[in-house]
Amino acid sequence: MAKLTIKDIDLKNKTVLVRADFNVPQDKDLNITDDTRIRATVPTLKYILDSGAKKLIVMSHLGRPDGKRVDKYSLKPVALRLQELLGVPVKFLNDCVGDNIKQEADAAKERVVLLENLRFHAEEELNDAGFAKQLASLADVYVNDAFGTAHRAHASTEGVTHFLKSSAGFLLEKEIKYLGGAVTNPEKPFMVILGGSKVSDKIGVIENLLPKCDAIIVGGGMAYTFLKAQGKSIGNSKLEKDKLDLAKSILGKAKALKKEIILPVDHVVVDTIDANAKSEIAGENIPDGKIAVDIGPKTIELFEDKLKSAKTIVWNGPVGIFEMDAFSKGSLAIAKFISGLKATTIIGGGDTAAAVAKFKLEDKMTHIATGGGASLEYLEGKVLPGVAALTEK
Repeated sequence: MAKLTIKDIDLKNKTVLVRADFNVPQDKDLNITDDTRIRATVPTLKYILDSGAKKLIVMSHLGRPDGKRVDKYSLKPVALRLQELLGVPVKFLNDCVGDNIKQEADAAKERVVLLENLRFHAEEELNDAGFAKQLASLADVYVNDAFGTAHRAHASTEGVTHFLKSSAGFLLEKEIKYLGGAVTNPEKPFMVILGGSKVSDKIGVIENLLPKCDAIIVGGGMAYTFLKAQGKSIGNSKLEKDKLDLAKSILGKAKALKKEIILPVDHVVVDTIDANAKSEIAGENIPDGKIAVDIGPKTIELFEDKLKSAKTIVWNGPVGIFEMDAFSKGSLAIAKFISGLKATTIIGGGDTAAAVAKFKLEDKMTHIATGGGASLEYLEGKVLPGVAALTEK
């Protein structure tokens, strides 16, 4: 890390402002259905408290309230869960800026304070300097542990760093170590698995990683644009017609670089996408009217054969409609297979993380990115404003 981490800063008797990513899913009764993101930042928060910080002020966003106060996006339920996980009282404040907020934070008997949703103020996403200054005025030092928003130049991720000494928390540091390592210095053979529905979502990743990796395995909906570009029949499967030329150029580029792009050789197909639809296996060419929803058994074998010698694997995007059990076999097989390899396995957030969680294989992977969009941009080789803004060592 070229940036300061919390271990580089003296926290004793300091008030520490932490940007966390508590953007957690909730049910209709506002019960948190997955607290992974809260748990992921607990080691950073506990370290700050154990280091003798006077006060810990935590801030986050939740949902997309678009600069207005929206009750269902309140962080109040998060305060209760955070209190349980930290094992210490957490004071919840009903806003994040304002004179009374600074007074309440200073006067709080509790050492941990959680501010209300940052995005109740439009100034947060506009990276308004005045708003950032108000947030910064609450503390002596700033810690960013919100990798999921590090690709956004917001007041709480980039703006506050202009007013406070800034460092990375353990979670942010870990994300940069694994994702950054994969991008800059991966142990070889380095294999990339890309899935998801659209080629357009992954162009940047392909272009950045193709020269660095040994091969790219492609599954999911995006595979059918590549197969169509090769002249294969894809039936009614997902197709980005306007990306056919791009797919051809990527295949050409791979050939010139002597890199393999490995595509499915058989498919699970249905007439309509429905959890109870009758499925069958189609070979390389998909019959007219049929829709591919998962990779077939020969493809699973092919992918596993290509992956078995890998030392670094980055996986971004499931290889089938994993949300429906009947079409999750391909993603499950790949997840199980790579979890048993002696390799660094990096799961690129979003749907891939959700798939690995569904298969209960999280603890078998080296690293699971907590932010889908941020990890995608990092794998594309883009500079993340929230990381770039931190104080240099």
